[in-house]
Amino acid sequence: MIRFLRRRPARLLVITATLVLGTSMLACSADDNGPGAAAGRFLSAFADNDPQQAGASTDRPDDAASAVTATWDGLSATDMTARTAGVKVTGDTATVAADYTWTLPGNRTWEYRSTIAMSRTDSGWQVRWIPAAIHPKLGGNQTMALRTIDAQRAAVRENDGSNVLVPGTVHEVRFDAALAAQSGAVVSTAGDLAQALGRFDPSLTAQAIAEQATGLGGQYTVITLSQRDFDLVRDQLAGLPGVSTVEQADLVAPDPEFAPTLLTQVKKEVSADLDGKAGWRVVSVNPNGLDADVLAETPPDPAPSVQISLSRQVQDAAQRAVDQRKDFQVAMVVIQPSTGRILAVAQNELADADGQIATIGLYPPGSTFKMVTSMAAISTGLARPSTMVGCPSEVTIGERSVPNYNGFGLGTVPLQTAFARSCNTTFAKLASEMGPSDLTRTAASLGIGPEYDVVGLPTDSGSVPIAPELVQRTEDGFGQGKVLTSPFGLAMVAATVANGATPTPQLIVGRETTIAGPHPAMDPAVLTQMRPMMREVISSGTALRMQDLGEVYGKTGEAEVEGGSHAWFAGYRGDLAFATLVVLGGSSDNAVAVTHEMLVALPE
Repeated sequence: MIRFLRRRPARLLVITATLVLGTSMLACSADDNGPGAAAGRFLSAFADNDPQQAGASTDRPDDAASAVTATWDGLSATDMTARTAGVKVTGDTATVAADYTWTLPGNRTWEYRSTIAMSRTDSGWQVRWIPAAIHPKLGGNQTMALRTIDAQRAAVRENDGSNVLVPGTVHEVRFDAALAAQSGAVVSTAGDLAQALGRFDPSLTAQAIAEQATGLGGQYTVITLSQRDFDLVRDQLAGLPGVSTVEQADLVAPDPEFAPTLLTQVKKEVSADLDGKAGWRVVSVNPNGLDADVLAETPPDPAPSVQISLSRQVQDAAQRAVDQRKDFQVAMVVIQPSTGRILAVAQNELADADGQIATIGLYPPGSTFKMVTSMAAISTGLARPSTMVGCPSEVTIGERSVPNYNGFGLGTVPLQTAFARSCNTTFAKLASEMGPSDLTRTAASLGIGPEYDVVGLPTDSGSVPIAPELVQRTEDGFGQGKVLTSPFGLAMVAATVANGATPTPQLIVGRETTIAGPHPAMDPAVLTQMRPMMREVISSGTALRMQDLGEVYGKTGEAEVEGGSHAWFAGYRGDLAFATLVVLGGSSDNAVAVTHEMLVALPE
């Protein structure tokens, strides 16, 4: 057998041919150098991509040389090796088996065997040229070409199983002000674009479009539209001077109303993971350029679908609930306590104007922070749910006078009752008796304070500064002072109580969340004592509205700020933990009402 490598440094070949002889086969004489050696010279030149030398080894030099060039070009090959695998001689003709190994782009390897026809001439053996010398299925005047088979892009699915991002098409609308200027139509075209596209992006005014396009010079991308939106304005865009559209493959949302902000962030994170591995095929090509036959094929390997933790059922229920309020900014986060999966992030249009306040907006939590203060008191031994505590209408600690809402007082009651009725005075007094870092440490063990790097979702759980000053610690105890949290952070507290340990939040399944900063574990025994306190808020406390929704646990809150107060409600039902914020919504009952609308749409 003879093995030929592309671009061998030496041209001297040592030939060993295997001759298969039959009754009609004759051994070659010493002076003709043998059909195997002659075939070897052709293969060596072919492997070196030397068309002229390869052609010279055949009886049709020009045709063979053209075929060698076309093969290397058509396959875009990076390397090739070939070897003879057997010689069969019959009189003045012979056949030589040749094994080819091609290295194609992307480190793909293609191996096959072909047969080279040989004939004896007065000057010795030479290749009798036919395209089958290159591949057994090549016909006359056919060449080979490499084709890429793109893998179908994977989809992104939500937790309930439906697709939320699928392969599709988008259209870029571009404006070249220089082209429009040739007909004096920059201003008029910008106005036409604003009129057509303003429904999709109100910021697209005629002035803004004209200034951006003129300042950029060249083609300016005005907007990217989904196929559905593009179909609505296609006719309005046609013929506008300087305006062109470009169709591009992209991930698109079948339901544009489903968590659009989150899906935009998810798409940035997972887009590269959805392409899969492309396949390839080698085809024979006729002189007219049409594919004739498939010579080899490796199918593509599609990527698996990516799953995100959002639940369509929960997300839709939460979004409908927050959208009902048109007068305040409203945001809600829902987490599955047992897994940490984020089931819903919803906020209304007014809230969208200030960004993603549901996960990164920081606000004083008001009385919802009494969950943290209660668990700090239990952890440090200051009190238990049954401990009798004072709930006067007002208490003075240091230079700070703390009143209860509307000046109510309960006298001396169990801590659980003071919690359910939301006595500011009780929790201000408890906090004043704690150490400077007790609230900070407890909050961190419940999910407020650590930095969660949730892939695909910006988050800020909030902060509870160490408070060596008595007044600050007192105010922090009932959620005023310097304590800040987000709906995300407060939902983590509720999820911790429900789960018995702080879950790790997650949006893209399989993408690990990293946590920075102290996050000690909370004693499960403390969480066990917290649950009946949160249940009493529903059964006889400040969230009576929730009584018709099964076994709900929660805590209301109203945080006073300049210009009014924020309304909060946080808690859990079953394996569903939530936090709802109504910015400047006043009474906590407004947050309770929004949460009620969400839960009433879901099975218990």
